[in-house]
Amino acid sequence: MTTSTLEQSKLDVSHFNHTPFYCEENVYFLCKQLCGNGVADAEGSDLFVIFISNEKRQIPLWHQKASRRADGVILWDYHVICIQRKSSGDPLVWDLDSTLSFPSSLAPYVSETIRPSFQLFSEYRRFFRIVHAPLFLRCFASDRRHMKEPDGTWTAEPPIHKPIVAEDGTKHNLNEYLEIRPADVISNASSGSIKDAVFTQKLGVVVNENQLEEFFSQLP
Repeated sequence: MTTSTLEQSKLDVSHFNHTPFYCEENVYFLCKQLCGNGVADAEGSDLFVIFISNEKRQIPLWHQKASRRADGVILWDYHVICIQRKSSGDPLVWDLDSTLSFPSSLAPYVSETIRPSFQLFSEYRRFFRIVHAPLFLRCFASDRRHMKEPDGTWTAEPPIHKPIVAEDGTKHNLNEYLEIRPADVISNASSGSIKDAVFTQKLGVVVNENQLEEFFSQLP
């Protein structure tokens, strides 16, 4: 296997763990794999986990594999992706559920998937919780309770791996990451204190769809 073939194999979407409807767990293991295979920093310092949702839990995204429409649009309750920000080059989006290139550069991903210029009713506006991957990998936990009906049956078949438990023993805190309100949105995406907060706060910071690219362009 040549070096270029080896590098390409690291980026083949089929080589990453993916269980439909469990995007938060998929991204958790995506981050670990990118750190482990050398595509990202070993500690994940160049990776950020992005929770996309709103108060109504109704967010339209385009070019999604689960869609049955030609334009790939689907209404998720929430979605989770990873953005990689290196010291040089464009930020990269790792979205295991997207039909776009894997990974995609941030600008075209926003244009094609988020479509901020598309006029939406207020209840469909998307907000983005940006969490630094090292914090996410230490603190995130999910016992998958949100995927069970009242009678205990699964709404979608769960991953074969065990539920994710945080380093401190917490078994479930997904709801904390998904509580995204307009009031949480930062006022200035280029503020130094805001950029510092994403590296220190467990739940990161929240931006709107017009601030996402600016936020990553301002990171050191």
